[in-house]
Amino acid sequence: MRSYTFSHAITRKPSTSIIAGLRAVDTGTPDLALMLTHHADYIAALRATGAEVVELEAMQAYPDSVFVEDTSLCLPEGAVVMRPGAASRLGEAAEMAPHLAALYGDVRRIQGDDSFIEGGDILTTETEILVGRSARTNAAGVAELARLVADWGYKLREVFTPPGVLHFKTDCSLLDGETILSTKRLADSGCFEGYKVIYVVDGEEACANSIRFNDLVIMPAGFPKTRAVLQQAGYKVQEIGNTECAKIDGGMSCLSLRFAPTR
Repeated sequence: MRSYTFSHAITRKPSTSIIAGLRAVDTGTPDLALMLTHHADYIAALRATGAEVVELEAMQAYPDSVFVEDTSLCLPEGAVVMRPGAASRLGEAAEMAPHLAALYGDVRRIQGDDSFIEGGDILTTETEILVGRSARTNAAGVAELARLVADWGYKLREVFTPPGVLHFKTDCSLLDGETILSTKRLADSGCFEGYKVIYVVDGEEACANSIRFNDLVIMPAGFPKTRAVLQQAGYKVQEIGNTECAKIDGGMSCLSLRFAPTR
């Protein structure tokens, strides 16, 4: 299943400037030492599945650069460099491009001056690419991405992120070829019609941003009821601490680019 079977991942170390990272609500200053511990645990979980993990050096100039997923969309056929909707993050995408070029034969770019799109708004399934319009992803960005992936054979469908939710994948994640983990507020929009939906337990909405990475479902620690639901459904679950990234609106998917390039 190409939507969750990966040979590679790219991560980036958090920098000391991360205390200036963007956030919707100030819930405290991230503890860098603890974040680094969580980051190491995250990388270990990815590597435990047999994947090759590239860990890029921290970038002091970009406080949010640990969240590499927003910079690119990685597919088996090639990669597309995004154009983030937060002005302070535009340079992150440019910095990622050469690393993708080292692994892919075809790297494309969102280039329109009025196009904005971030990887956190993109969910790739076995049958389509779902892109959520949000404060960080606009109609022009969605349309440009659709054009760029068309000759790779992908169907793109535009959906909408609930008001007050940063990214589409803040509220959902792929569990397997036909199953989505979602909050009720997102699934109630009808965007997952045709899929099986497992709901996060009320009060544990923050764990909707998990990732299926090979044989693991990697989820943030601290959500025991939803963890139990996933385990009962037959998934192998690995919990990773995320308290510090959560202070700057980050989750499990944000921390890596996951792919299996065919070159």
